[in-house]
Amino acid sequence: MATDRDSVLEAAVGVLSRRPTAHLDEIARAAGISRATLHRIFPGREALIREVGARGLRKFAAALDTAEIESGDAQAALRRLVDAVVPDAALCAFLAGENQLYDDPEINELWEIQDARVRALFLRGQQQGVFRIELSAGWLSEAFFDLVAGVGWAVQDGRLAPRDSAYSLAELFLGGALRSPDQS
Repeated sequence: MATDRDSVLEAAVGVLSRRPTAHLDEIARAAGISRATLHRIFPGREALIREVGARGLRKFAAALDTAEIESGDAQAALRRLVDAVVPDAALCAFLAGENQLYDDPEINELWEIQDARVRALFLRGQQQGVFRIELSAGWLSEAFFDLVAGVGWAVQDGRLAPRDSAYSLAELFLGGALRSPDQS
């Protein structure tokens, strides 16, 4: 039986997003393969972690593209982004919890590109008078990403139904990020 690399990566996300220190044996078991097979696909833990991180950033970039966050009303763009990113919230949870990735210059560069796009969305929303101006665009971006990661963890643990996750994320985030009409 051939081992599908993507299936192994999905299993790794499922394990590592909740337990960043999980052993390769646990990941192999979750993928339904032996540790030897896992090592044939990924030469070591570092390679696996890096590939999962790169996969997460590629999917996040695809979500940004799908949501077309650079166009239209900022609130509508954010709602589109929520819908596009929530299916991969577990990858965001992995990215949020894996400090080994912070030592990788290429991963950091990819992350900075994605984060700059989200910051620009929030800045545009602030300029449109949609988002609160006393909160920096950088902080709104960080808080948004952390809430997406929280959705990933909550869905994995059964505390949030997958069908409710996009609505829950958008309502919680926008309830705190939207500018009140009485704010000057």
